[in-house]
Amino acid sequence: MSASVSPLAPKNFAEMPAIRGVAMATAAAGIKYKNRTDVLMMVFERPASVAGVFTRSKCPSAPVDFCRKNLPHGTARGVVVNSGNANAFTGVKGRAATELTAKSAASALGCGEHEIYLASTGVIGEPLDATKFAGVLDMMAAEAKGDFWLEAAKAIMTTDTYPKVATRRAEIGGIAVTINGIAKGAGMIAPDMATMLSFLVTDADISPAALQQLLSEGVGPSFNSVTVDSDTSTSDTLMLFATGAAADDGQTRIETADDPRLGSFRAALNDLLKDLALQVVRDGEGARKMVAVTVKGAESDAAAKRIGLSIANSPLVKTAVAGEDANWGRVVMAVGKSGEAADRDRLAIWFGDIRVAVNGERDPDYSEAATTAVMQQEDISITVDIGLGSGEATVWTCDLTKEYVAINGDYRS
Repeated sequence: MSASVSPLAPKNFAEMPAIRGVAMATAAAGIKYKNRTDVLMMVFERPASVAGVFTRSKCPSAPVDFCRKNLPHGTARGVVVNSGNANAFTGVKGRAATELTAKSAASALGCGEHEIYLASTGVIGEPLDATKFAGVLDMMAAEAKGDFWLEAAKAIMTTDTYPKVATRRAEIGGIAVTINGIAKGAGMIAPDMATMLSFLVTDADISPAALQQLLSEGVGPSFNSVTVDSDTSTSDTLMLFATGAAADDGQTRIETADDPRLGSFRAALNDLLKDLALQVVRDGEGARKMVAVTVKGAESDAAAKRIGLSIANSPLVKTAVAGEDANWGRVVMAVGKSGEAADRDRLAIWFGDIRVAVNGERDPDYSEAATTAVMQQEDISITVDIGLGSGEATVWTCDLTKEYVAINGDYRS
């Protein structure tokens, strides 16, 4: 955990209610960090429905492989997460570590290994000594409690400067349900999931198939629309669990994602996913500014998103933001290199609500002083109108500071 908390951090943390059917415990196993918790265990009283979305990296971690193999079974009894070591690019030793962890967790919970889910985050390429925490899972299972969300979020941090939590209420057929979520991530963050772990739990009674579709659809405009540094991690894991406890209140089980009773739940889930995703960007390594990049007038929404990511991932755009320099020429550069259709002479660009360029040249009313004032804010919006179609998308990023280089220059040491 960095010494100083990001200036973009939330001013206070959400009050996280307990969710019926799930309990948590944390432990300090000394995997990489001294004097802090680095293992999290989530325990489900009854088999919970499970959905997951994982990295698109072609070099996934051993825990990602393990989760993908278990997901078709559709139910979960336990989750074990460690920070400090990603258990990625660890070969046979990595698989052995997941097998030992799963076996120990299944034994502690009295369930099958196919009902256990694993995630690891931290250094890539270092063997993970799972014996450090496999032995304490029995004790953690016995100690687990429901009112432990903030502590759970702290245990999975790596270079994060603050724990990330969010909660939402919704209703299904008139019955109140809750969704809680935690996330970690600060660097190696880019769409297609990033070095990002996130775990959401609801007490709603929803089938695994419906849950999976809700999660897969919700990830596009949230976690897959944020970037800190354009690097897609080996370990991205986003999982959603439904304990089904709301059935005790009379909630009828939802079997399909197109069930009209899911309107309120879907909106709450999507809002929570976006909340957590933006918390990750606001904790981007070394970040001092949050940037929303909106592209409109593109040939399609997909084209708009690719142009937006070209801007958001540009080191030259991000360093200009860090230096509070309204260098819109770099935005033009990023649009031009995106590979998507654009017409130089139709481009218009705004920093905040100030139009800096129009019809392919600097706005005749351009004011350096007014634009600089926008760049001095913590939250900055950049809007680009391509002028060709109706495609639109927003992506979020942060600035690129000297501190990012410092954090990543000696991450392993």
